[in-house]
Amino acid sequence: MLIHPNFDPVAISIGPLAVRWYGLMYLAGFATGWWLGMRRIKAGAAPITREQLDDLLFYAVLGVILGGRLGYVLFYKPAYYFAHPLEILAVWHGGMSFHGGFLGVLVAMAFAARRYQVHWLALMDFLAPLCPIGLAAGRLGNFINGELWGRVTDLPWGMVFQAPGAGPLPRHPSQLYEFALEGVALFVLLWWFSSKPRARGEVSALFLIGYGTFRFIAEFAREPDDFLGYLALHLSMGQWLSLPMIVAGGWLFARSRRRG
Repeated sequence: MLIHPNFDPVAISIGPLAVRWYGLMYLAGFATGWWLGMRRIKAGAAPITREQLDDLLFYAVLGVILGGRLGYVLFYKPAYYFAHPLEILAVWHGGMSFHGGFLGVLVAMAFAARRYQVHWLALMDFLAPLCPIGLAAGRLGNFINGELWGRVTDLPWGMVFQAPGAGPLPRHPSQLYEFALEGVALFVLLWWFSSKPRARGEVSALFLIGYGTFRFIAEFAREPDDFLGYLALHLSMGQWLSLPMIVAGGWLFARSRRRG
């Protein structure tokens, strides 16, 4: 049985200013995505220029933050936030949704594609392989914070999380499972797949299928939100939100392959 190290969530503190590990993980994820994007541009495998990449990063940050927050509000606690609308702005209390952030990025990239006069799917194909490292960084932030822990387990790597509500029993370190699947494995898959010319939309489709599948699998080890529990068919909210991604990805892949 392992014990979670119970890291201090604050990485650097200078007077009233506190820099948290979770924020640093977001910063590291976006910085790595920018660096990978630069590599693609230098290799001539991008529909945008070096200057446009900087703007694209700004749009992506807005999409992730605004979409992630609104997605959490609408998907997870709509009744509470509709009754307390000012709490929607209190992002420091936590509450972000990947699926909401994903939708936010789709909207932001549609705006960017129109501005740059490039095809939206071509832009998404460029962006998709850059995202998993950022997802991996976010899951490391979850692990450092000791949040979003897994279900109770008797496996030898089960870990006791010293957080309110986690209890004394060992649990799956599901944040690390998601780090390995949604982050590392998905990055390797997409980077390899996109290293050769593909039909427009195929890389984006593989992202949808890959993320949706990996997230669906990892949710079997993750403790569902206590205010939601399990939904229909004993599936979690994360699994239900991942199913449309898998279906949409399969449809887009078949369509792109058919059109060549």
